[in-house]
Amino acid sequence: MQFQSILFDRPDAGRRLDDAAAAELLADLRLDHVLRSIADERDEYDLRPLFLTPLGSVDSVNYRQDVFRDLEDPALAANIRAFSKGLRIMREHLAHGDLSSRYRKLRWFAGAVGVYCDAVTELTNTLATTDLRSQGFKGLREYLAAYVKSAEFTTLIADTEKITGEVAAITYRVHISGEQVQVAKAGDRAEADYAAEIGALFARFRAGPATEYTFSISASAAMTELEGAVLDTVAQVYPHVFTGLEKYADRHAGYLDATIAAFDREIHFYVEYLAYVADLRAQGLALCLPVVSADSRAISGHDAFDLALAHRLHDATAIVTNDFFLDDPERILVITGPNQGGKTTFARMFGQMHFLASLGLPVPGRDARLPLTDHVLTHFQRQEKVENQRSELEIGLQHVHKLLERATADSLIILNEVFSSTSLDDAVFLNRAVLARVSDLDALCVCVTFLDELSTLNEKTVSMVSTVDPDDPDVRTYKVVRRPANGLAYAAAIAAKYRLSYDSVKRRIGA
Repeated sequence: MQFQSILFDRPDAGRRLDDAAAAELLADLRLDHVLRSIADERDEYDLRPLFLTPLGSVDSVNYRQDVFRDLEDPALAANIRAFSKGLRIMREHLAHGDLSSRYRKLRWFAGAVGVYCDAVTELTNTLATTDLRSQGFKGLREYLAAYVKSAEFTTLIADTEKITGEVAAITYRVHISGEQVQVAKAGDRAEADYAAEIGALFARFRAGPATEYTFSISASAAMTELEGAVLDTVAQVYPHVFTGLEKYADRHAGYLDATIAAFDREIHFYVEYLAYVADLRAQGLALCLPVVSADSRAISGHDAFDLALAHRLHDATAIVTNDFFLDDPERILVITGPNQGGKTTFARMFGQMHFLASLGLPVPGRDARLPLTDHVLTHFQRQEKVENQRSELEIGLQHVHKLLERATADSLIILNEVFSSTSLDDAVFLNRAVLARVSDLDALCVCVTFLDELSTLNEKTVSMVSTVDPDDPDVRTYKVVRRPANGLAYAAAIAAKYRLSYDSVKRRIGA
């Protein structure tokens, strides 16, 4: 049957980020930690490229979201995991077999095919009785229904059952005399059965009901030279069976269906991500499938949080969630407030949500309405490097210039304390120029800054402020709320706390 992708078959599935852009984006948003936990744990599936290819249409996003909705069925999810486990066992079988023992390797091959046939048959039966909504799983069900009825698969099952049955039926005896080892068919001459005699001999030592002990011998242990020689001799004793095993392996060398192999890889894009967020959900943090739109200007999120931070802390009580919304014509969030107040974390969370949404993945938050972005472009402070003899300001100017060259009206731009190394007047001038360009592009933007002046640039600009405990301004709440920027309020609170307000100072000096 012709190969087809099942879960990534949209013609506009997206364009993979180049290595430099991907490294920068992942590092700035702390998604590098997320991807390492998900993709590198299952490097056999080469998942990293799938997580670095944002989708190009809302239809593609919805296609993947429906697959996630189907996987909310615990029974289906369990059966998918069983299928994947079966194919992992199949690959382990294929990896077994001492190369010096040809027949051992062939027997492992037949065992691998048997595991494959069982896994495919079981998954086909499961999908046939499952209520599915996604085109991905419906397409897989249709494909498997035809595949298991094909002459290719029915012949594979019949041949596998026949050859494994013939191999399992082999019985032989080994006669060892000194250094001589003889192998013959078990029925070639009468052999005494000592089982009953040995049982009677040891029965006298029985003190009570026997305890049953179950154990297994490692199937992956390499054969000794003697064992290999015995197997080669057994093959000579049963030439028709082992010749059949050789012909079987040649006939079915390409047994693994390309579409099923692709599905086995693609499904891990879904199940590994769900496994990553399972602990967060168990702690009470919400993740949702956002409403993604290509044209709506309404943007919102509730109880959103930084995915990487939540996974690192492993403590939902330490995670502060935030809300946000933008209505037309609002496009630029300017976030101000005290240092270490959660501004950068909010910006990262905002970027994470949009990037994950562009992959069709659940995002951190109770609910969300997000646009489909063509690029998530980030600028976080770059450290000066002595060897390149460029200042932080020069590095920042060049980086922001390149960023704006790539940006479109469908892009998300995240600017974190741009030009903070220069003077106040220069920082205001440069930031105003950058945000004016962003506004002209009509791009979506988050700007973390210490400059209150930027929060009132134009009608597209919205001010959000990281807050402190009103009773103790040293205590950050990590809540970022929508309200006018007023750095003086924070400064006044600090002055009051340390009795440095105008009235306090006057009283202390007796004026």
